[in-house]
Amino acid sequence: MSVARITEISATSTKSFEDAVQQGVQRATATLRNVKSAWIKEHQIKIDGSNITEYQVNLLITFILDDGDGQDIA
Repeated sequence: MSVARITEISATSTKSFEDAVQQGVQRATATLRNVKSAWIKEHQIKIDGSNITEYQVNLLITFILDDGDGQDIA
């Protein structure tokens, strides 16, 4: 049996939504262990005049919790 936790993060990019998702996943996997999935909860853009200046995504990151001694709960 596994026990998972879900945490929400926000990531931005000046390039695209896809790049914002990639940035968020890279950052999450650098900090969290046992990341298994991500769900895009929201996405939005920031606009200056008629130009898109930033893409933002809010991601729900799912990761499996350790059992306390550094081992995955399985």
